[in-house]
Amino acid sequence: MKILIAPDKFKDSLTSQQVCDGIENGIKNISSKIKIAKIPLADGGEGSLTVLEKIIPFKKTYLTVANPKFKTIKTYYGIYKKSAYIELALTSGLQLLKKKDRNPMFTTSYGTGEIILDAISKGVKRIFLFVGGSATNDAGIGIASALGYLFKDEHGKILKPIGKNLTHIKSIENTNKVTFDKIEFIILTDVENNLFGKNGASYIYAKQKGANDSEIIELDKGLRNFSKVVKNNLGINISKIKGGGAAGGIAAGLNAFCDAKIFSGIETVMNLLKIEKQILNADLIITGEGFFDKQTLKGKVVNGIIDICNKHNKPIGVICGDTNLKQKDFNKLKLKFVKTIKTKEISKKNAMENASKYLVGISEELMIDKLNLD
Repeated sequence: MKILIAPDKFKDSLTSQQVCDGIENGIKNISSKIKIAKIPLADGGEGSLTVLEKIIPFKKTYLTVANPKFKTIKTYYGIYKKSAYIELALTSGLQLLKKKDRNPMFTTSYGTGEIILDAISKGVKRIFLFVGGSATNDAGIGIASALGYLFKDEHGKILKPIGKNLTHIKSIENTNKVTFDKIEFIILTDVENNLFGKNGASYIYAKQKGANDSEIIELDKGLRNFSKVVKNNLGINISKIKGGGAAGGIAAGLNAFCDAKIFSGIETVMNLLKIEKQILNADLIITGEGFFDKQTLKGKVVNGIIDICNKHNKPIGVICGDTNLKQKDFNKLKLKFVKTIKTKEISKKNAMENASKYLVGISEELMIDKLNLD
């Protein structure tokens, strides 16, 4: 029997590699005869480069740039065959800030722009930008500022590129520091939200980045204003781009400034990793994530794996931290099993702090019970 383990990370608990290792250890404790293949996955957010570097031999390029609060940070991106692989979370990510410092009114994507500028100076012709896990709601004006765009208020004063200032932008000036005429710019994301509105970047994601209710309203107004100014100054309508609200509106902003195109993060990563071939060679596939919910079914890692398994009629099961989905959802997805770490006896805190141990236990139980898999 050959088992493929292909999970996403358990956010704020385990990396996808650690999830793979925990499940593998549990299986091996019961049987050493089972062949195991591990492919830790990411959907365009945190950990994307860690996943890709196992397959793509890119050269790590290190540099010092601004973090979301304009403090210097050492980070890296990858270059391989004229392509740059950039993970926004490593420079402008929520994971870089302490809880007290999280607020998208005052955070910026400027540092990510510095990385893009460095990549262009090194002659890349294609940029892959993985935008999940951002700390920002600045519509990409931080990145654009690093690339030579100026955002001015009604008095012609240059504005600091943060979320709070989106409402004050009255004009945009391009100093032509960089041209994107011969550069293919690809944004990888797992969300489909528009730039603004009740299903837009601010209302859906700003709270988890530290904004309160009144700030969310202000940020949404800022994105509306920004969209209007972009249309008036650049002649580009970014208001209804599917996925334009990704990373606090960065996807929409970079469509206007860099002619960036939006692609599915998980589909692109899975294609690069040749995941379908791996699934075809397996007898059972185990995937998982921290919280298995309705959002999972909208283009995230676990959903992508389930879709391919069902396409080829391969048995698939999920191990997760917790879920709020129902048995009818599991049946619709044709899942062989769903196992959660959190139970009535195990609290969320306990589950997150001891996730590796519980993954081993769950995997042992699966192999003992066999769940009619053999």
